Amino acid sequence: MRIIDITAPIFEGMPVYKNKAEKQPSLKTVTNRHVTESRLSLDVHTGTHIDAPLHMINEGKTFETIPLERLVRNCKVFDLTEATGKIAKRDLEGLAIEKDDFVLFKTKNSFDEGFNFEFIYVAEDAARYLADIGISGVGIDALGIERAQEGHPTHRALMGQDIIIMEGLQLKDVQPGEYFMVAAPLKLQGTDASPARVLLIEGIH
Repeated sequence: MRIIDITAPIFEGMPVYKNKAEKQPSLKTVTNRHVTESRLSLDVHTGTHIDAPLHMINEGKTFETIPLERLVRNCKVFDLTEATGKIAKRDLEGLAIEKDDFVLFKTKNSFDEGFNFEFIYVAEDAARYLADIGISGVGIDALGIERAQEGHPTHRALMGQDIIIMEGLQLKDVQPGEYFMVAAPLKLQGTDASPARVLLIEGIH
C-alpha cells in the first residue's frame, strides 16, 4: 500500500487565490515557560479545500450536508497537462469518465510554485459535459475551478447537479490511474467550504 498526500501545506506566505492579502493564513505562536500554543486564522478556501453549494448559490446547501461517503471512495486521475488555457469539452471527450465517478484533473498548474493568474481552469462546456455524464465530484490542481467567466457558470453547472468541487490539489507527482481517495475536511457547520487533507492510496479498491 502506498499513500500519496496531495494536500497543499498551510503556512504564512503560501500561495493564495490572486495573491490577496486577506486570504493569507495567520499563525500566532506563544510560549509561556514550557507551554507552547498556536492560534491559526484562515479562510475556508485556503489551499486544498472542498466547496459547498452555498459558495456560489444563494440559499445553497452548507458544508455539513456533504456525506463523508462521497469523499472517501475510489477516484480517477486524468493527465491533462497538454491542455492550454482551459480544459474544454474536447479535452474530455474520449476519456474513460463514467456516471458517479469522482475525477481529478492533473494540469500544468501542478508545476506552478506560486499563484498563476493564467491558471488552467474547467470551462463551462466541460462542466456541462461532466454534469451530463453524471459524475459525483471533480477536483483540480488550481485554487479555483474557473476564472474569467462572468456569473461563474462552471461552479453553477456542477453544483446545480450536486457535483462536489475540490480545489487546490497537488498532483505533480501523481500518475494517471485509479486510486482510493480519502478527502477528510474539517467538521465545519454552516460554511461554504472547508479545508481538507486529501490522500490517494494505491492498492485499495
